[in-house]
Amino acid sequence: MALKIGTFLIKVFGNKYLAVLFVSCFPLIELKGAIPIGMSEAFGMELWETALIAYLGSTLMSVILFFLLIPVFNLLKKIKPIRRLVEKIEATLSDKAQKIAAKTNGSAEAEARKILMWSLFLFVAVPFPVTGVWTGTAIAVFLGMKFKETFLPIALGNLVAGGIITLLTFLFGAYVDYIIYTLFAIAIIMLVVFIVKVIKSKPKGEDEDA
Repeated sequence: MALKIGTFLIKVFGNKYLAVLFVSCFPLIELKGAIPIGMSEAFGMELWETALIAYLGSTLMSVILFFLLIPVFNLLKKIKPIRRLVEKIEATLSDKAQKIAAKTNGSAEAEARKILMWSLFLFVAVPFPVTGVWTGTAIAVFLGMKFKETFLPIALGNLVAGGIITLLTFLFGAYVDYIIYTLFAIAIIMLVVFIVKVIKSKPKGEDEDA
């Protein structure tokens, strides 16, 4: 299956490097899936190559998300059939942001900002499908953090996560297909969990109206 997926991606993009770059930008998968995919039989890339490209792609995605997330959400909310769904996704992400903000515990603004930056770094550094740059960037946006406060902790956290995955891929390279299967299975499970949370959440303002 991994060979077929890899072959398909290379045919679509016409280049294995672009294919890995694309995978690294995909939510939930990001560099955690892109690194072992680049090492699979279909790609046959050097570990340092796939790690570098996956890191650059996923980190670049965080920059794009930071500036486009809210404008895209606002645009999507103008489409009536999906407006409520988008509002629920916003509510879910906002709830995650508030949980992280609660860690500041009334600290002074400068100290609170440091705590938020460290929390963001740790959140992204843990290499789980739901703790990557997509969710981390979204949380930073909903926390109202500035770009200069967001980029460094996310970039460094992503570097740590990439380092862990690179090490695991190096140590267990013979089982790279199984690593890919496991990561995709976890990604699907976390996606289902996220969807359930979105369905159960209430759009902003609905709690106040109740």
